[in-house]
Amino acid sequence: MATVYLIPSVLAEDNFDAIPAYVTSAIKDCHVFFVENERTTRRYFKQLWKNYLPDGEIVIDDYEWYVITNETKGAFKRLLKEGKNIGIVSEAGCPGIADPGQALIAIAQEMGADIKPMVGPNSILLALMASGMNGQQFQFVGYLPIDIQKRTAAIKELEAESSRKKSTQIFIETPYRNNQMIESLLKTCKTSTQLCIAVDITGKNEWIKTMSVADWQKTKQIYINVRLFF
Repeated sequence: MATVYLIPSVLAEDNFDAIPAYVTSAIKDCHVFFVENERTTRRYFKQLWKNYLPDGEIVIDDYEWYVITNETKGAFKRLLKEGKNIGIVSEAGCPGIADPGQALIAIAQEMGADIKPMVGPNSILLALMASGMNGQQFQFVGYLPIDIQKRTAAIKELEAESSRKKSTQIFIETPYRNNQMIESLLKTCKTSTQLCIAVDITGKNEWIKTMSVADWQKTKQIYINVRLFF
């Protein structure tokens, strides 16, 4: 039976302490890798080897490499049928969580492959842990709409649901739209709503702060590379 390893990657390039050493054994056991970005994954593996196995060596070109797209699903199925052990690697964090590897994992489940999720950093959960918000009931909603009116409507709906269910709402944003997102939140949300901003998790500039919208409005500070919660 083929094995599919869900291999975690670093959130911050300089912090390999967040990756357990046993991940190297999983990498060795693979024949093929399906990745978001081949170049960065190759570099990540080489750095991982230097960090945990300085006297060892990984021959990157001994493996087959595929970038995760709709077109490579057929190759994924074929390789599983051939009994090849496959590693799925996200660009940052854990495969399958806000990640295109999820579609391949679904295929592996349908085909009865042995799936091995591996421990590693996940910005969504790490930020939730540090936020002080409800970790018993929460919802991850991915990216909110880009259009200002649609984004405002989505924020109002999420805030109302959060208040009604006493649950934490989690969403993410790309760095170049962070300022616009924060401005929308501060203009749209009630002043009593709690908002957490998490920056550069596991990195040198890690910063996680929870305050009311009223207090955020007073600070007049805008942060980049954030994960947003309320």
